[in-house]
Amino acid sequence: MTATPSPAMEFPDGLRRRRSDFVSHLYRLNRAISSDNPHQAADARRTMARLRRCFASPRQEADAYSTIFDFDPPETEQHIWLLTAGLFALHPQPRADGTNGRPSVGTAMGRLAQDRGASTQRRFTQLVSVETAALPYYLRQCIQLLATTDGALDYYRLLDELVVLLADDPYGRNDDRRQRIRLTWARDYHRASRPGTSPDTVEHDPNSPDAIV
Repeated sequence: MTATPSPAMEFPDGLRRRRSDFVSHLYRLNRAISSDNPHQAADARRTMARLRRCFASPRQEADAYSTIFDFDPPETEQHIWLLTAGLFALHPQPRADGTNGRPSVGTAMGRLAQDRGASTQRRFTQLVSVETAALPYYLRQCIQLLATTDGALDYYRLLDELVVLLADDPYGRNDDRRQRIRLTWARDYHRASRPGTSPDTVEHDPNSPDAIV
């Protein structure tokens, strides 16, 4: 008789689908803002505004959770999904077409550094060196900077990375993976920031943590 997989065995694949569905919803919200349907566009604008305000106060954060809960995030990841949604609302963009790989925060900031120079490098250095508790604040600063030039960023990848970086880990089991993500961001940054490097020539690192669950 074939054994039925336990819920625990099925959980990682199901969770990956839920994360993907959630980020796809964010991209659809951005697309809906330009819809010919005025009601759909108005609803999308209200939702995006609610997500942007999640950084303002606990009350505004609570209002934004209604968008998150539709996708049934694990309790340990709820705050990370909300952070990702708030960052997307600060930096809305169409879904990448795949021609430029999966741009990490490092790649996006490196491309920006070609125009902005030292100020971008200073922000990015802060991001990859701060303690975990301060990471959301410095990440928000970087996202706001990217939004000024509409710099491309892969939010599917970002959510996966933030789960590793920010999820509770009292025994330090994720320390190596957290360090690897920061090093990958740093490597991507330096590749993308080299003078004369175009977006099409920044290769996606096969060792980056794309398969994190």
